[in-house]
Amino acid sequence: MKTFVFLRIMNIRIGHGYDVHRLAETNEKGEKLPLRLCGVTIPHSKGCVAHSDGDAAIHALCDALLGAAALGDIGLHFPDTAAEFRGIDSVELLRRTVKLLRAQGWTVGNVDCTVALQTPKIRPYIDDMRRELATALGIDVGAVSVKATTTERLGFVGREEGVEAHAAVLIHERLC
Repeated sequence: MKTFVFLRIMNIRIGHGYDVHRLAETNEKGEKLPLRLCGVTIPHSKGCVAHSDGDAAIHALCDALLGAAALGDIGLHFPDTAAEFRGIDSVELLRRTVKLLRAQGWTVGNVDCTVALQTPKIRPYIDDMRRELATALGIDVGAVSVKATTTERLGFVGREEGVEAHAAVLIHERLC
């Protein structure tokens, strides 16, 4: 007698996201801009110019998640022309992105973010960033990676004109 074992192969997908924001000391109203990355405010003389809070790392992460699920991009779901998103905390955008994925049957497996910024050094904040992202994503902090790099003073990042972020994600079908 033969025994057959049927295995269901889990449907997994990967996604990549990229975002940049210009850095400046103040916005068009002369108000000091905060520097927010991965949901954490970093003390610095410059912040991100943006419609929302300008968290380039979370914006890249949202794009990676949406792309993996073939749900478009952050601009489709949270347009920078909509008043409701003016000044919004990007952690809230990430939470809403996760809800969109879950509604389609997807679960976040792990995420890997890289932030390119000449100054300030963000290594002291990475543990807090990982915790913030893990909480918003609803996953274990061990499944969240955040890395920092400079561009060796090359390009707009090296001239301290902007911040650049990349994110890679793995999502899978919800098993239950």
